[in-house]
Amino acid sequence: MSMVVERLLELLSLESLGDNKFRGHSQDLGYPRVFGGQVLGQALSAASQTINGLSAHSLHAYFLRPGDAKHPIDYQVEIVRDGRSFSVRRVVASQFGKSILAMTTSFQKDEQGLEHQEAMPNVPGPESFESELSLYRKHADEIPEKVRTLFVADRPIEYRIVENQNPFRPRHGIAKRHMWIRSVAPLPDNLDVHKYLLAYTTDYGFLETALVPHGIGLGDSHLNIASLDHAIWFHRPFRLDDWLLYVADSPSASNARGYVRGTIFDRQGRLVASTVQEGLIRYNEE
Repeated sequence: MSMVVERLLELLSLESLGDNKFRGHSQDLGYPRVFGGQVLGQALSAASQTINGLSAHSLHAYFLRPGDAKHPIDYQVEIVRDGRSFSVRRVVASQFGKSILAMTTSFQKDEQGLEHQEAMPNVPGPESFESELSLYRKHADEIPEKVRTLFVADRPIEYRIVENQNPFRPRHGIAKRHMWIRSVAPLPDNLDVHKYLLAYTTDYGFLETALVPHGIGLGDSHLNIASLDHAIWFHRPFRLDDWLLYVADSPSASNARGYVRGTIFDRQGRLVASTVQEGLIRYNEE
């Protein structure tokens, strides 16, 4: 297994402190704040460790404060309800005694029922595109020196963006992105682990969709952007070590907030998950 994937699995495994309390280490990705996807994945991992025989089908989270990537995060899980078909958990992530994320997660036993889904978009496969990492490495001279090493380092998740362009010279476009995503190494045969990793993955590059109509990139010094909330619905089993297509669009941006939504398909065209997020987008040209 790839070393970077092993480290990510360790990051999401958590240390049990007893009484439904867990602790997770933080990952320094070169940003001043801890990556929101890390907190989502760890919170889902914490909640799942208090459940037997049911699988997460949805989560709804609010980012309350920025986390510090240099310190661990504590997770307290509250058992809200345990029923015959559904169970609900509430998770609060904290650092230095202050909450940084609050999340509610619902779990369900496997059941048969009615099925339908929207069709998968007809886009070229991942083989047609370069990875985002290769683009960063091509344009490494445009990355600030203090974070360059982190940006061009090996990553556990590979992103291949259909609307590829120089990430440091963005163009105006339609508020829609198609991203092929996959872990760079095989993962365990445990659906819960794939869900933790998908929660981690879906926060990356998602809110950026709201910047596309404005021709603004994350490297813009006038931009202040941060996730405010995040929701995921898990529809069908999937594997993140096989390619998934993450389709994101942004119907609206207003009042210094951007709204984005996503659908995730496997290569067979099955809709496996959906996401929604709102984020802070402040742009000060002064």
